[in-house]
Amino acid sequence: MSSSDPFPQLRVAFRQIRFRRWRGKIRMIGAIVLGVLVLVVASSTAYMVQPEEVGVVTRFGRYVRQTPPGLHFKWPWGIEEIRRVKVQLVHTAEFGFRTEEPGIRTRYTAGDFTSESLMLTGDLNIANVGWVVQYRIGVAHEYLFGVRDPEQALRDASEAVMREVVGDRSVTEVLTEGRTEVNAEAKLRLQEVLDTYGTGLSVVDVKLQDVTPPAAVKDSFNEVNRARQEKEQTINQAYEGYNRVVPLAEGEAEQTIAEAEGYRIDRVNRAQGDAERFRRILAEYQKAPEVTRTRLYLEMLNRILPRIQRKILTEPGSATGVLPLLHLGEARPVGEEPRSGPR
Repeated sequence: MSSSDPFPQLRVAFRQIRFRRWRGKIRMIGAIVLGVLVLVVASSTAYMVQPEEVGVVTRFGRYVRQTPPGLHFKWPWGIEEIRRVKVQLVHTAEFGFRTEEPGIRTRYTAGDFTSESLMLTGDLNIANVGWVVQYRIGVAHEYLFGVRDPEQALRDASEAVMREVVGDRSVTEVLTEGRTEVNAEAKLRLQEVLDTYGTGLSVVDVKLQDVTPPAAVKDSFNEVNRARQEKEQTINQAYEGYNRVVPLAEGEAEQTIAEAEGYRIDRVNRAQGDAERFRRILAEYQKAPEVTRTRLYLEMLNRILPRIQRKILTEPGSATGVLPLLHLGEARPVGEEPRSGPR
């Protein structure tokens, strides 16, 4: 200590007090920094995945795992990163048109999209085909890292597939009864192409919208369609008449055949019965000819006499004076049935 300093101890005390104050501030700052670091590490370690999402975790930029919805943990920021992908959301890609405002009266964007919708059919006709592809993200890590632009890959693949499917069919099939088959086949082929490219996209549905001819030949095309419709209508009317008349004629023919068959069976049975009756009468006649002749005679009289209106019974040789007796008998009104039996 210099002898010129009158208060050496006091100066030392001040220095010690000042050092203690700075040490307390340093400790407080260190605690704050440490707390901030803990919060940053905790916030970058825990993460939440929503119900419609999946979490794709990358470590130093490389894919390592996929996490389902819920609370999860990972290494802090700088080591592992999380990317959330909405896998339940259904997206729509439109071809040949663009929807500007959906609703009851949907508004479409004014523009020329014939470059993607003009196609050549299998019968060498040109058609303007519009369609919609509905898709969602099926495999999240393939969607993020498989191709550079999955949506553009889907559009390119969809155009190629639809041109191939439409090119295998006639324009009439694409316009009318073949639309369902076109939708199903296009969906199947498009999914195969997307899986081959590894886009991670899953096709939900493919739907044809308006299929029309080019504007230059639209009127002629409509005339051809009207002629075809009239042709189909005429054919259907002819089939209707055919189905109404032919079954009736077939029924009448079957009825006539059935009646003839019944008549044939009846005549055959009657003939067989008469023949059997004759054989039995013949057998009885051979046993007693006189008795049989008398019985046959009486049976015949029993059948004939009721049909005669007036009957006169005489003995042999006593037929004189018959004419005066012809007026005998009761007078009958015109149309009255005669009485049966002898008088």
